[in-house]
Amino acid sequence: MSLAQIIRFYAITTLAAAALFTVPAARAESQWHLFGTAEIRNNNLAPMTHWTGMIERMRTTPEPFAEVCEAPQDQLCHLQQWNIFLNSIKGLDRRAQLDQVNAYMNKSPYIDDITNWGRANYWEAPLEFLHKSGDCKDYAIAKYMSLRYLGWPVDELRLVVLRDMNLNADHAIVAVDFNDQILVLDNQIHDVTNADSIHHYRPYYSINEEHWWFHH
Repeated sequence: MSLAQIIRFYAITTLAAAALFTVPAARAESQWHLFGTAEIRNNNLAPMTHWTGMIERMRTTPEPFAEVCEAPQDQLCHLQQWNIFLNSIKGLDRRAQLDQVNAYMNKSPYIDDITNWGRANYWEAPLEFLHKSGDCKDYAIAKYMSLRYLGWPVDELRLVVLRDMNLNADHAIVAVDFNDQILVLDNQIHDVTNADSIHHYRPYYSINEEHWWFHH
């Protein structure tokens, strides 16, 4: 389901959305309120084919901690480089890991999907991003998966698809629930930033490996 289809689907009526989704009472107090929004949780990831397809492709490539080289001998072994990086920060405190992951991935140049893949809205697996670089959602995916491999629990992480009101453009980031605050890892912002300090983002939806949330 494309972003536009998701937005149209949920814009039909508030009543229809309420009928489709169940928000357990136990989860109500733990809502993230990303950028001042309320959220409706959905446990069905099946419609989110860009996300689930990316995860399926990840399963066909080695784990980042594997001591393998996926590239021909005359090319850089991106998987080994990622492995070295992740191992080098495993012993850091969690806040420092966020800074390091954000900075490491932000070094890659921005390249849009049409240039990279000849089509729009291709969600890259991390190894694809390390080979070819990518756009905002691809930075976010690589950061999200780096944190997962470092041991961050799934319920503390989300990839967020949103509207940048300043640029009048869609965008994607990683949001992290850390010490009772939501921190943002963003390829457009140099440093890891508290979400409360960002006022020009309006989220459409957020997602992790277990759930996704419609924001309104």
